[in-house]
Amino acid sequence: MASLNSFNACQTLVVGNRSYQYFSLRAAEENGLRDVSRLPYSLKVVLENLLRNEDGRSVTRESIETFAKWLEEKGKTEREIAFRPARVLMQDFTGVPAVVDLAAMRDAVVALGGTAQKINPLVPVDLVIDHSVIVDSFGTPQAFARNVELEYERNGERYRFLKWGQSAFDNFRVVPPGTGICHQVNLEYLGQTVWTRTERIDGKTVELAYPDTLVGTDSHTTMINGLAVLGWGVGGIEAEAAMLGQPLSMLAPEVIGFKLTGAPKEGVTATDVVLTVTQMLRKKGVVGKFVEFFGEGLDHLSLADRATIANMAPEYGATCGFFPIDQETLSYLRMSGRADDRIALIEAYAQAQGMLRESGAPDPEFTDTLSLDLAEVTPSLAGPKRPESRAALSEVGSAFLGALASEYKKEDGLGQRYGVEGESFDLGHGDVVIAAITSCTNTSNPSVLIGAGLLARNAVARGLKAKPWVKTSLAPGSQVVAQYLAKSGLQKYLDDLGFNLVGFGCTTCIGNSGPLPPAISKTINEHDLVAASVLSGNRNFEGRVNPDVQANYLASPPLVVAYALAGTMAIDLTKEPLGHDSAGAPVYLRDIWPPNAEIATFVRDQVTRNLFRETYANVFSGDAHWRAVEAPSSETYAWDDQSTYVRDPPYFVGLQREPKPVEDIVGARILALFGDKITTDHISPAGSIKAASPAGQWLMEHGVAPADFNQYGTRRGNHEVMMRGTFANIRIKNHIMRDAKGLTPEGGLTKHYPGGDIMSIYDAAMRYREEGAPLVVMAGAEYGNGSSRDWAAKGAALLGVRAVIAKSFERIHRSNLVGMGVVPLTFAEGTGWDTLGLKGDETVTIHGLCEGLAPRKTLVASISFPDGSTKTVPLLARIDTLDELEYFKNGGILAYVLRQLAP
Repeated sequence: MASLNSFNACQTLVVGNRSYQYFSLRAAEENGLRDVSRLPYSLKVVLENLLRNEDGRSVTRESIETFAKWLEEKGKTEREIAFRPARVLMQDFTGVPAVVDLAAMRDAVVALGGTAQKINPLVPVDLVIDHSVIVDSFGTPQAFARNVELEYERNGERYRFLKWGQSAFDNFRVVPPGTGICHQVNLEYLGQTVWTRTERIDGKTVELAYPDTLVGTDSHTTMINGLAVLGWGVGGIEAEAAMLGQPLSMLAPEVIGFKLTGAPKEGVTATDVVLTVTQMLRKKGVVGKFVEFFGEGLDHLSLADRATIANMAPEYGATCGFFPIDQETLSYLRMSGRADDRIALIEAYAQAQGMLRESGAPDPEFTDTLSLDLAEVTPSLAGPKRPESRAALSEVGSAFLGALASEYKKEDGLGQRYGVEGESFDLGHGDVVIAAITSCTNTSNPSVLIGAGLLARNAVARGLKAKPWVKTSLAPGSQVVAQYLAKSGLQKYLDDLGFNLVGFGCTTCIGNSGPLPPAISKTINEHDLVAASVLSGNRNFEGRVNPDVQANYLASPPLVVAYALAGTMAIDLTKEPLGHDSAGAPVYLRDIWPPNAEIATFVRDQVTRNLFRETYANVFSGDAHWRAVEAPSSETYAWDDQSTYVRDPPYFVGLQREPKPVEDIVGARILALFGDKITTDHISPAGSIKAASPAGQWLMEHGVAPADFNQYGTRRGNHEVMMRGTFANIRIKNHIMRDAKGLTPEGGLTKHYPGGDIMSIYDAAMRYREEGAPLVVMAGAEYGNGSSRDWAAKGAALLGVRAVIAKSFERIHRSNLVGMGVVPLTFAEGTGWDTLGLKGDETVTIHGLCEGLAPRKTLVASISFPDGSTKTVPLLARIDTLDELEYFKNGGILAYVLRQLAP
């Protein structure tokens, strides 16, 4: 699509012997967009996107001029913009349902009289299969091979479906299993910082250069912002719309500048920095905002360090955590094997656009700022259940003991230990039963991986071993990691401590930790022990890591190894020994911690350009298992009604050319009353499926034995399982179930009214459907934070939920609800279902949806109590933009796109 180019910004850039067209911010500034050179770097990327995509409809001259006035109000005035990412990134948990939706859309567009090829990605899409490997086997040299075998046994049907998609859709590539985690592969290989494509401009075929931007169907897409690539996570439904040429409608964001000064001290890792940054930004409050890092402290952070910080933007609540292009960016691109001509283009483009961070240049202007002296950061962990709950290493032991008493109500149980059947050891509260070097957050960073290897070497030299009750694992985010750990000789020491390679993918961090040994699991559950995990990941929400483990801590890879040696959280590793050597002498963490200089030397010598080039030379080929997968070849997919993995979803059944008018919500029943910070893991779990759950019952009715259930994440192509799994997390608390003592049990239960019968949330929803009652869900603050899980919205919609009423929403989940035709509503400041005295037996009527609905309109809800009394409550409709309003009126974004593409 050629831009209208109202500001005469289309210019020529010559790099070497090649010529590119680009949309010059400097030219636009000269032609009317005053002072845009003072914008934050991240907003320069957005402005270029608007200039290049000016079409007179979604992007107009006026909307560009309005955006350029950001410097006047710093994003505090709501201004809608249309953003078109250069590409889309997916992983298989979220990618499979996205491809299922595209396949269903092909059927639907044919039914409306169109052709299947109308449904085709218009921008490049990469899907990395990285979330399906589970740590079943561990602690042996055979662990990797065995886990790969099990992965293909469990997921053959899903992989055949993805191979079909690879051949059926244009612009769609699949990175096979066993390659790495999508975000690390994106950082090390896919991301280009500056993108190019061939386009017709003014009747000529030109090569257009523009910033690499993307959205991804995973929250931690933000990791790529460390490489100066603007990107963030969206739900699968938004990603599908972007693939199909729809702009992402968003409000011009506030940009919080985070100034970094100084340099980290000896013994401080990038993980310690990011946990500190996460805590600070959560306290600041940056939900829905961009964060951009600046200051001379950037000179002391490697690109991998920056990527670690950018990765955890969802944990500190921001849309993204952006780092501008500078010499470190170019050095990393060179080291990681990017082509020389692309690196030359990136440098020339950044200089021409004023996007190159250089020493002495004035700082951009921001909405607000905060700062951190890196020299003040100390070794840290975060836990036991929130990424922002940071504690200094010296305080972790006492903090755990405090949580044991206050959160877990086990004050009297400290010191009690219980024997494990068939073993020579016992277990007690706080024992570490999982120690996992895992996740894209840290395995993308050679300094902390090398640091873990060196600490393991030093521990082995002192005769230390991991405690026998600890399940240890190493799951790197790319094959590059395995290569440099092996070539450096450090992997053998990690093996000696049980940190054998278990797979390349997202394991423990997503809940793929695999089962604990049966005897250990039995002891934990029989005695209700608060067992712990320590992982180098980004998520430690309740019920996520492992159903047997309640206390979960985020830590750097070296500290993961250290806690495997110690075997307990009830310890101060700065003062107490990890263990004793062969002579009985105590060995302290400080005795085996490797110095920064030694880590840097190993990184310089072992992490090389050739290593990246060799590893990624045949990235799309896959191993023998992948090459053996046979897939059908057809424009539309031949659905199997007996499949328990991939089924034709019901979203488009009976879809008409014109949408039905939106109706008010009258006499709705309350399906659930939730508290604050209900995550998408609570709403739509990714982990194990219980046999007694509605999803487990459905699977058994369809011939699947419990041993073959796999997990919710791998069943996301099957709506029958996923709608039954909605609100089924074992740790979720529905306060409709609160007893006379004020206690609320865990698990996905509710009461069906008016009778008050207790049943699963799914069963109650189905009974309400039979009775013709619409449903609402109510919640507290930050509803839907965590992963960008579109099934959290899809599942609610399929259960019959018409509205979710909360104190506040996480950005992605709010958008996903709108995208599924569910209206997100917020209570007035200072009010909530709790202040209204609701118990769940009330009915709710919401007027104002059927006519006069506008973005961010205040509606009125009438709540009727069983005694006949009523309360009137104002609610803000969080349909934020005009585009979102159109999606909602169409019953969701996919139905809207279908109607646009139908003849």
